[in-house]
Amino acid sequence: MNIRTNWTLAEVREIYNRPLLDLVFAAATVHRENDSYAEVQVSSLISIKTGGCKEDCSYCPQAARYSTGVEVEPLMTVEKVKARAEVAKANGASRLCMGAAWREVRDNKDFDRVLEMVSEVNDMGLEVCCTLGMLTYEQAERLKEAGCFAYNHNIDTSSDNYNNIITTRTFEDRINTLNNVRKAKLSVCCGGIVGLGETDDDRIKMLHTLATMEAHPDSVPINALVAIEGTPLENNQRVNIDEMLRMIATARILMPKSVVRLSAGRNEMSLAEQAMCFMAGANSIFAGEKLLTTPNPDFDVDMQMFKTLGLKARKPFKDSTANTPQTLSYGG
Repeated sequence: MNIRTNWTLAEVREIYNRPLLDLVFAAATVHRENDSYAEVQVSSLISIKTGGCKEDCSYCPQAARYSTGVEVEPLMTVEKVKARAEVAKANGASRLCMGAAWREVRDNKDFDRVLEMVSEVNDMGLEVCCTLGMLTYEQAERLKEAGCFAYNHNIDTSSDNYNNIITTRTFEDRINTLNNVRKAKLSVCCGGIVGLGETDDDRIKMLHTLATMEAHPDSVPINALVAIEGTPLENNQRVNIDEMLRMIATARILMPKSVVRLSAGRNEMSLAEQAMCFMAGANSIFAGEKLLTTPNPDFDVDMQMFKTLGLKARKPFKDSTANTPQTLSYGG
């Protein structure tokens, strides 16, 4: 399977703009070159510290400056996280993602507690992923030493559109954190959001950025905006299924070995729509009642879907070769 990181913007644009059925067929063909195409990674995402974030991400109900009804909750106890992890594992999850509404990681007792959570969940045989905001190389190393497997830090949108969505940190800040994550040999989870008011060209440029990093992200979440009342994007229209298919299929062709995650927005999709996303190359989902603070299909609903579609859950730590330290680049 040919892995390229030198895609031109024109090439990405040509792939993205193919007739939809041709695009999905091409992506499905690439996907089936992988013997385990019917395996889907099941992840569970919990909010270990909710609300009160000082950032101004215009899609996020956890930003302190927006009135969204999300109540601020302190950092969870290690025991509570372990209990949630046990439920996730019993329901077929192979990865537990822990998200905290922080701008950046601070070296304090809260981070010490997160490190303990990571260690305990790792000991349960689950892959541990954290998304805690910006972090230094030293902090990434501490997470790795504690047993963290992956770190999520999305670029969200194109570098051109970024300042229209977030002003409290820069696109370069995101890239710097990803550099620290990769240097610490953590698995890189990085994708974006569709439905922020961006153009097709912004979507193409975002995919180009991901596909031209010196090593592709190991996991690429494709999120559909869930418009939350009280956020600046509350009136944005729901993303159509054809738009999600176009993003997933293009990502699969550009990054054939990456896990492409059908993430936020899946709760609004029918079984047939989700089936098309799997056909187009998605091979990971979040399962469980919530994605941080937004609704998500229950585990049992997803397991029934797997049975109907002939899919099977991927085992933890499959093909887990950490990337060697590299510096990421991005294109605008």
